[in-house]
Amino acid sequence: MNVSNDGTTPRSPVVTRRRWWLPSAVLDELDPDAGRPGLPGRSRRTARDWFVDFFCFLLAAALGLAAADSLRNETHLPHALAVVDQVLGALACGAVWLRRRHPLGLAVAMIPVGLVSNTSAGTGLVALFTLAVHRPFRYVAWAGGVSLALLPVFYWLRPDPDLPYAGVVAFSALLTVSVIGWGMFVRSKRQLMLSLRDRARRAETEARLRAEQAQRLAREAIAREMHDVLAHRLTLLSVHAGALEFRPDAPREEVARAAGVIRESAHEALQDLREIIGVLRTGDSDDAGHPQPTLAALDALVAECREAGMKVTLTDEVTDPAAVPASVGRTAYRVAQEALTNARKHAPGTEVAVTVTGAAGEGLAISVRNPAPEGEVPHVPGSGQGLIGLTERATLAGGALRHGPTSDGGFEVRARLPWE
Repeated sequence: MNVSNDGTTPRSPVVTRRRWWLPSAVLDELDPDAGRPGLPGRSRRTARDWFVDFFCFLLAAALGLAAADSLRNETHLPHALAVVDQVLGALACGAVWLRRRHPLGLAVAMIPVGLVSNTSAGTGLVALFTLAVHRPFRYVAWAGGVSLALLPVFYWLRPDPDLPYAGVVAFSALLTVSVIGWGMFVRSKRQLMLSLRDRARRAETEARLRAEQAQRLAREAIAREMHDVLAHRLTLLSVHAGALEFRPDAPREEVARAAGVIRESAHEALQDLREIIGVLRTGDSDDAGHPQPTLAALDALVAECREAGMKVTLTDEVTDPAAVPASVGRTAYRVAQEALTNARKHAPGTEVAVTVTGAAGEGLAISVRNPAPEGEVPHVPGSGQGLIGLTERATLAGGALRHGPTSDGGFEVRARLPWE
C-alpha cells in the first residue's frame, strides 16, 4: 500500500478515472474540491453575473407562469396535485439563484421535481444550461440523458390536450438538446478565451525573461569592455608609479615623462569610465559614445605601449585594415590590448612581438608572444580573468582563442577570427 508524505493513503487512480460511470455522479458535487474557494461556483458575483442570474430567474418564472396557466386545460388533474405543481415551480424558481454555487446538485434535483411539476420546466432548462457551462460533459451526459429518458414518461402520465403525444415529446427533446448544446458552446468559448489569455500571459512572461536576459548579456558585455579598457590604463599607471617608487633618483626628464604618462593614463581611464557609465545609464548599446577601436587603431595602441617603455614589435600583413569588419577588428584589437597588458604585468622588460595576418575569405589571425622574463615576477591578483573574457569574446565572434606557455618559457596568445 502506498502512503503519501503526510501519512494518508492516496486515492486509487482507477477509481478516480471510472467514477463518472456511476449514475450517482452527484457524489462529485460533494467532493471537497468542488467547494474550494477560487472555483467558478465559489467566485464572487460581478454586475454581469447578477444581470444574467436575474434574467435566468425571469425566464424560469415566465415559463412557470405559462405552464401554470396551462393547468386549466388539464381537467383530469387533481386539485391537490395542481397545487403541489405550482408550489414546486415557485420553489424551483427561487433555486435558480443557487445555480452558480451548485450546478450539478440543482440539475440532479430538478429531475424528480420536473417529473411531478410542469411549472418547474423553465428552471430545469436553466439548470441544464448552467451544468453544461460550468461542468464537464460527463455530468451533462448523465443529467441530460436521464431528463430525455423521462420525457416520454412525463407526457404519458400528463398528456398535452392540444398537441399529439409524439409531437410534444419530440419538441421537448429538441428543446432540451438545444439548451445543452448552447451551454456547451458557451463553455468551449470560455475555455478558448482562457486559453488565449494564458498564452498572452506566457508570451508576456517570456518577453520579460528575454528582455532580462538581454539586459544581463549587455551588462556582461559592458563589464568585459570595462575590463579591457581600464586594465590597460591602470597597468600603465602601476608601471610608471612603480618606477618612480623604486628610482627616486632618476633624472628629472624621466620623472617628468613618467608623471605625464601617469596623468594622461589616469585622465583617459576616467574618460573611458565615464563613457561606460553613460552607456549603463542611457541603456544604449556598447557602440554608444566615441567610436569603438578597430584593427586600424592597433598602431596607436603599440605606439602608446612604446611610450610607456615597453619593447613592442608589430608585424601587420593585412593590406587594408579598414576592410576588416568592425566587430572582427574590435575583437582583434581587444585581444592585442589584453595580451600587451598581461605581458607588461607578468613579463616586464621583455620584447613583445605582435603579428597580424589574414585576408578576406581566409580569416584574420593575431598572435602576441613574449619570451620568458628575467628574474622572479610577483603574482598579480586577478590573473587569468582577462584571458577568460577574451576566449568568450572570440567565441561569440565565431572564432577561437588559444593561450599558453611556449617552449622557451615565454607566453603566447593566438586568436583566429572569421573574415567573410
